[in-house]
Amino acid sequence: MEVHSWDQWLEAALNKLSSMNLVRSVRPILLETSSDPSEQTKGKNFVDEDEHETFDELRSWDRSSVEVRIDDSTLHNWLHDVPSLGDEIMRADGKAGGRKLLLFSGNDYLGLSCHPTVRKAAAMVAQEHGMGPRGSALICGYTNYHRRLESALAELKKKEDCLLCPTGFAANMALIVTLGSVSSLASTHVTHHKDDKIAIFSDALNHASIIDGIRLAERRQEAEVVIYKHCDMAHLDNGGGLAEEYGCEDDVDVCIGTLSKAAGCQGGFIACSKKWKQLIQSRGRSFIFSTALPVPIAAAAHASLIVSKKEWWRRRAIWDRVHDFRAFTGIAITSYIIAIVVGSEESALRASRHLLRSGFHVTAIRPPTVPSNLCRLRITLTAAHTTEDIKKLAAALSCCIKFDVNGSAFDVIDSKL
Repeated sequence: MEVHSWDQWLEAALNKLSSMNLVRSVRPILLETSSDPSEQTKGKNFVDEDEHETFDELRSWDRSSVEVRIDDSTLHNWLHDVPSLGDEIMRADGKAGGRKLLLFSGNDYLGLSCHPTVRKAAAMVAQEHGMGPRGSALICGYTNYHRRLESALAELKKKEDCLLCPTGFAANMALIVTLGSVSSLASTHVTHHKDDKIAIFSDALNHASIIDGIRLAERRQEAEVVIYKHCDMAHLDNGGGLAEEYGCEDDVDVCIGTLSKAAGCQGGFIACSKKWKQLIQSRGRSFIFSTALPVPIAAAAHASLIVSKKEWWRRRAIWDRVHDFRAFTGIAITSYIIAIVVGSEESALRASRHLLRSGFHVTAIRPPTVPSNLCRLRITLTAAHTTEDIKKLAAALSCCIKFDVNGSAFDVIDSKL
C-alpha cells in the first residue's frame, strides 16, 4: 500500500467532495448594531477589548457559581434516590427555603459564568438581536458574532481557523466521523478495502461523544480502533491546553475544545486549518444538522475568552485549590477534576447522601457511566472556591471515605468522567 500523509489524504478527500458538488459553505449573516453599524462592516469588535471590565481578585458575585439552592422535595428525592423528571421544582412556592449547597460537581472551572462582563455581553446582544437567526450555520445561523469567536479561538489555539459547534459532544462527533471518512473519500477502490481504514488510538476513559464517534466510524468499516489505558495529565497552565504546555501546537493538526466548562458558557469548537474546517463542515453531520449557537452565547463566550486572558489569577487560584485539597486530605491529586473510587453503587450513594446532608453538592457516578464495582464520587474544584470551602469539604469527606496512611481512598484517579 502506498503511504500518504494526512495532507495528501485531506487534499484528495476535498477534491472528491468537490467533484461530487458536496463541499458545503457557511452563509454569514451580518448583524449590525444600532449604535454604530459602520464598526460592524469594518470587522471591528462591537465593544473594544480594553473596555471589558476585569478584576484582580474574587468578588461577591463569584459565589453565585458555587452556591446553589435546592427545594425540600428535591432534597427528599435525592436522599431517598427517588427518580425525578424535574417537575417538583415547579411545585416549589418560590420562598426562601430548602437547602443551600456548596457546588462541587459543576464544570465552571474558572468561575466565569457569573462574571459581570460575560453577563453584560450576553444581555447587550440579546437586547439588540434576540437569539439571532435560528438555523444551521450552513443556512442562516452563522453571523459575524460567530466568526469573531472562531477567530479568537483559532488565535488561542494557534491554528489557522476554527469551527464552532453547538456542544462539545457535537464537536467530537463531527470530527471523529469526518476522520473516518477521509481515507475512503481519498481511496481509488470502488468498495470498502482494508487498506482504506484509518487507525484511531483512544483513551479508555474518553468522553462518551468520542466513544460514540469512534463506534460509528468502526461500524462503517472506516477505522481500526486501539484502546489504551487512561493516562491523564495536568494542564491548562495558561488556557491553551496540553499542546501549549509542551510547545507543540504546530505538531497538532486539529484541537477540540468546549465552551461549556472553563469558558462558563455553551458550545464546542474545532481549531484546525482552513482545509480541515472545509472538510468537517461538509462531512460532520452533528455540525451540519444542528442549529448554530444563539448569538448572545457567542458574544458571551468571546467576552469570557478576553476575561480569562486578563484575569490570569483565576488559573493560579484553581491550582491553589488543588494544593489545598492535597493538604487537607493527603490525596496526591494532579487535577481539579477528582474521582474518588469507592467501589459499590450503594457505597457511592451513601457517601453522596452524607455530603448532601453536610451541605455539599457532590454526585455519585454509577452504572452505566462506570462499571458497577468502580462507582465513585466526582469532585470538581473551581477558581471561585476558597480555602475554607476546601477545608470544610475535606472534613465532610473524612466522615464517609476511609483514607489510608498515604492519604488515598480505596482508589483515587483524576478523570474527565
